[in-house]
Amino acid sequence: MVSELDDPSFVRSHSNKSDRLELARIGEEHAAKHIASLGYRIVKRNFRFGKVGEIDIVAYDDECLVFVEVKTRGDYSHGEPEAAVDARKQAQLKRVARMYYYVNGLNDVICRFDVIAIDLIGGKVELRHHKDAFC
Repeated sequence: MVSELDDPSFVRSHSNKSDRLELARIGEEHAAKHIASLGYRIVKRNFRFGKVGEIDIVAYDDECLVFVEVKTRGDYSHGEPEAAVDARKQAQLKRVARMYYYVNGLNDVICRFDVIAIDLIGGKVELRHHKDAFC
């Protein structure tokens, strides 16, 4: 049996919220598999801090703590996925990352922000990993 993750051809224009959430979930699964294949050690998925926001994946790349934002598109009606990580989104991710440090008692751990953009269009998966995407 082929899962949705293995066969993205089911993806079409998603107009309702449950479809968009499912598309995001599938994208995050692809992203998690990708970074795990690179040797990252995933420590948390979907870290949420109240109404401040959420970070999709928190992982270590060697000794560097990496906050990963995943953006997935089933079409380009809202632009390419990377475009959604604008200055406002970056500021929100930084606030949530500070809360992650606080909640976990981290002090001297270096970090970076990666963005993984995923296109699930036309039955194909295209993944672009932007390391150290912003400061």
